[in-house]
Amino acid sequence: MPEERLADLRQGILGKQVDLTALLRRIVDDVTRRLLADRGTLYLVDHARQELVSHVAHLPEISEIRLRLGEGVAGWVAQSGELLSIPPNTNDPRFSGKIDAMTGYRTRSLLAVPVFGEADQVIAVLQLLNKRGNGFQRSDETLLAALASQVAGLLEITSLRSQLRPEHRHPLSFHFNEIIGESNPMLEVYEKTGRAAATEATVLIRGESGTGKELIARAIHDNSRRRLAPFVKIDCAALPDQLIENELFGHERGAFTGADRTSDGKLQAAAGGTLFLDEIGELPLPVQGKLLGLLQSKSFFKVGGTRKQTADVRFVCATHRNLEELVAEGQFRQDLYYRLRVVEIPLPPLRHRGHGDLERLIDHFMFELSQRHQRRDLRLSPAARALLHSHAWPGNVRELEHCIESAIVLAPEREIGPESVSFGALATTRNDPAKTFQTPLLPLKKVEQAYIEYVLEQCGGNRSAAARLLQIGRNTLARKLASPQS
Repeated sequence: MPEERLADLRQGILGKQVDLTALLRRIVDDVTRRLLADRGTLYLVDHARQELVSHVAHLPEISEIRLRLGEGVAGWVAQSGELLSIPPNTNDPRFSGKIDAMTGYRTRSLLAVPVFGEADQVIAVLQLLNKRGNGFQRSDETLLAALASQVAGLLEITSLRSQLRPEHRHPLSFHFNEIIGESNPMLEVYEKTGRAAATEATVLIRGESGTGKELIARAIHDNSRRRLAPFVKIDCAALPDQLIENELFGHERGAFTGADRTSDGKLQAAAGGTLFLDEIGELPLPVQGKLLGLLQSKSFFKVGGTRKQTADVRFVCATHRNLEELVAEGQFRQDLYYRLRVVEIPLPPLRHRGHGDLERLIDHFMFELSQRHQRRDLRLSPAARALLHSHAWPGNVRELEHCIESAIVLAPEREIGPESVSFGALATTRNDPAKTFQTPLLPLKKVEQAYIEYVLEQCGGNRSAAARLLQIGRNTLARKLASPQS
C-alpha cells in the first residue's frame, strides 16, 4: 500500500462515519493489487467467540467466513502470531480445504501474515491467494508484513479498536465508524442510512435529543458520492430568527445596517457537498418559504440580492420536534414538511434499544474515554454497571457518554463505584412501562424464571450480557434456562 494511498485512507477515516466494511474492502483491494495476487481476505479476531471472521474477501460465492482460532492457515497464524507462506501445489497440514470446498475455488499458493495491535496481540490476519507466476517470494513476505503494520495503524483509528482487544466481551460487529449498536431498531437505521447515502434524496432524521442524529447525517454524507466535498451544518435552534436567513443564503453589501461587504452563506460553503439543517422544526416561517423555494428550484437569492444563484447541495435535515403537530398548529409549512420527508430515518431512544446496546455503548465509552483521560487501568464495578442499566437515559447516548466521562475523571480509585456515577438534576430511573418487569403472584421459582427471561430479552438475546447483569455465570444461566425449576 503506497504511503500516499495510506495517507488518503487515514484522511478518509478520521472523524468520519464511513462504512467500515467498505473501508476494509478498499484496504484488501489495495494490498491484493500491490502483490499481484488473485484474491485477498482480511480476517478480524472475534475474541468473544474465539473465532476469525471476515466480511471482506474476494469470495463472491459466500458473504462471510468464520474460522475457529487455530483452524486452517489463517487460524494458525492468528494463534501463533507467525507468518506462513505455502508454495504452489504444496500439501501443508495447516491448510484447510473447507473454504475451497464451499466456493469451488482452487487455492494453489497462499501467504498469510498476522496484524498486531497494542501489546503485540494479534488483532487480524491478512491473507493472499494465488500469486501470479511462481508463487509468493521472500520479498512478498517482507512487503506484506510491512503492509500488515500499516493496516494495524488504520484499524487503530476506527471504532473497531475497542472491539479488537482480548478482553472485549461482545461478539464483533460493525457498520458505520463510531456508531455503536446491534439492536433491531439500530439495524433498521443502518439499512436506511446506507440506502439513503447511495442517492441524492432529501433526508429527514427524527429522534430525541442525544440519539445521534448528526452522526447519521454525517454517515449519509461520508458514504455518498459527495463525500470529498464539504459537510456543512446549520443549527436552526442556535441562531436568532433574524440571522438564520443570512446564515443560510449570505448577503449583499448594503443589504442591512452594518453589511459593509458581500458575504457568502452556508449554501455556498457547502457547494458540491451536503448541507445539514439541524433542528429544522425551529426554522421561522418566513425562512421556511424560502427554503421550500430552494428545494424546488435549487436556486436562491442572497439577502438584499437580485441575482439568482444556483445551489449544488444535498439536503439532510433533523429534528426532535413533532412536525405533524407543528403543521397542525400552523407553525410549520405543510408543503415544506412533505418536501423534507422524502426519506425519513427515525432514531430510537436509548431506552428502547435494549440492554445489549447499552452494554456495548458502556464498554465502548469506557475504553475510549479512559484512554483519552490517561486512566487506562480504570474498571467499572458490577454495582456501577447495574446502576447505569437502571437509568432511563432521558438524554440518550449523549447523556451516557457524559456520565461515563465524568465518572472516569472523578473516580478516586482504580474502580468506578456507584458513588462515582452521577446522573445530574434530570436523574430518573427506568420508568418506561414496556421496559419494567412485572409478574402476577407466582411461586418464587417461577418469578425467578420469568425475570431471567425478561433480562435476556432486554439484552437482545445476548446470554453473556444477561449473565453479567444477573451476576451469575453463563453456564448457570444456561442451566436455569434449560431447567426452569433448577
